[in-house]
Amino acid sequence: MDEIRRYRTFLDNGKTERECIKEIIALAEEKGYRNIEDVDKLQSGDKVYYVQYGKSIALFRIGDEPIENGMNILGAHIDSPRLDVKMNPIYENDNIVYLDTHYYGGIKKYQWVTLPLAIHGVVVRKDGTKKEICIGEDDELTFCISDILPHMAQEQMKKTASDFIAGEDLDLVIGLNEERGENSKDKGKARILSILAETASMDEKDFQSAELEIVPSGKAKMLGFDKSMVLAYGQDDRVCAFTSLDALLETEDAKRTSCCLLVDKEEIGSVGATGMDSVFLENAAAEVLERISGYNGLKLKRMMRSSIMLSSDVNAAYDPLNSSLYDKKNASVLGGGVVFNKYTGSRGKSGASDANAEFIASLRKAMDDNGVMYQMSEMGKVDTGGGGTIAKFAAYYGMQVIDCGVAVLSMHAPWEITAVSDIISAKECYKAFLKI
Repeated sequence: MDEIRRYRTFLDNGKTERECIKEIIALAEEKGYRNIEDVDKLQSGDKVYYVQYGKSIALFRIGDEPIENGMNILGAHIDSPRLDVKMNPIYENDNIVYLDTHYYGGIKKYQWVTLPLAIHGVVVRKDGTKKEICIGEDDELTFCISDILPHMAQEQMKKTASDFIAGEDLDLVIGLNEERGENSKDKGKARILSILAETASMDEKDFQSAELEIVPSGKAKMLGFDKSMVLAYGQDDRVCAFTSLDALLETEDAKRTSCCLLVDKEEIGSVGATGMDSVFLENAAAEVLERISGYNGLKLKRMMRSSIMLSSDVNAAYDPLNSSLYDKKNASVLGGGVVFNKYTGSRGKSGASDANAEFIASLRKAMDDNGVMYQMSEMGKVDTGGGGTIAKFAAYYGMQVIDCGVAVLSMHAPWEITAVSDIISAKECYKAFLKI
């Protein structure tokens, strides 16, 4: 199926935020989208994008209705749980050379040991030149984090799962010192640094101005004899990012202005200049408004308040092998269609954005009118599940917003599972939403 093939290619080519943005821009420009910095005036039918530091992007297709009437926004995030390389990372311990890491987002640390891993990212030198890094994705070279053999792990196995692999022990094996003798100390480290100098034109100090991410090595694959599922890294939340983008690029006749918002840092609280808890969306919207009718603070406020948004984020799929964690009648299932989640948060809905009934009713009508398969769900039992999304940051502006995405099994694991039919349902849902 072409859509799933393109989706897998998107995942393979976009394992970091920067890589995702490059892919998104290339796909958008094929459909006639232009960088807003190159545009002076906007009118109905125009298509532009606004980029923040190469890690977040907002794409707009200008509609026929006045912009202050609001936009239909599809918002997803393009960061995923991973390991980040520290600023002074390379060291040799006895004869093994390691790369020191700090995990990013909510992970089960034990899931990351003994897997083939790759290094993706960018190194920026003092003169401002950049070097893109992608090492460990070919058939011969890879990296991993070692673990203790079971024959000697009696004490380790007595610990809880959250403790038996410490965060400081998630260091990547990157080389070996095979020399012996008094002058052999750090010879392995020196050898690795010489390889980096030759292959990546970087020295040890360049790690201090680098953004290097450790991700699972390998390509997205079809899962199951029937090929009904996708197994891949980063489907939270790139499955929603891809389907949101695809829906926007295929929608040419929406009356209201359409926006696809793809942001960074959701996995650590949407912080920073590229996260949703910033004025990124507000600034992008202001730039659009300036080019349509001239900037006006009141118009911008009306534009934001009158917008509606699907916070396109994944939901935990029901796991039959761990059924006690779910309220089954309110759980999303693989193959059940796109998932609407009225509220997220945890326990007493802490940190949630709770969608209004009127908004949900309008979405139900749009889904039924367009024959979209959907399900209503929450994440796990009360006092068991929970989590936050970017929805509450959109609700800050007074706009109507609800979480809506794809059910994922093994969420936040190095390899996650989605259903092909749900991916297709999500795209059809997003296309129907843009035409409301």
